[in-house]
Amino acid sequence: MNFFEKTKEYLGGVGAESKRVTWPGKRELWESTLVVVSFIFILAATTLVCDKVIEFCLGFIKG
Repeated sequence: MNFFEKTKEYLGGVGAESKRVTWPGKRELWESTLVVVSFIFILAATTLVCDKVIEFCLGFIKG
């Protein structure tokens, strides 16, 4: 099997697999987006708090 035959077989498989995909509806997509954005804000807030605690501790140790 040469390169072109393998590529054709692979792309044929990709096409067949893409026909089986079920895409989310608008509501499901919106809910998923809200979950991701909320998680990003929570992670950012947690990172900020940890950074400030470490900054305070290092400042306290440094004197």
